[in-house]
Amino acid sequence: MTNEQLDQLTINTIRTLSMDAVQQAKFRTSGGAHWRLAPVAYTVWQHFLRFDPDDPIWPNRDRFVLSNGHASMLLYSLLQPVAA
Repeated sequence: MTNEQLDQLTINTIRTLSMDAVQQAKFRTSGGAHWRLAPVAYTVWQHFLRFDPDDPIWPNRDRFVLSNGHASMLLYSLLQPVAA
């Protein structure tokens, strides 16, 4: 699998997690914000944020603030732990 294919698979997984959560919660929204913002959120999270999950109180870490309520499931999808 190439890096581009892995990136696309990850973006599609984020989309799927977000849309499934919206459906399970029986929200009236279609989840369109999650669908469109997944590539942007992935790029920011993967290439620009500085963070260390092993040290959550690291003083120089970046914070990701998402103020769009319709895309809150997108943030939750990004925070899902990675299976080992």
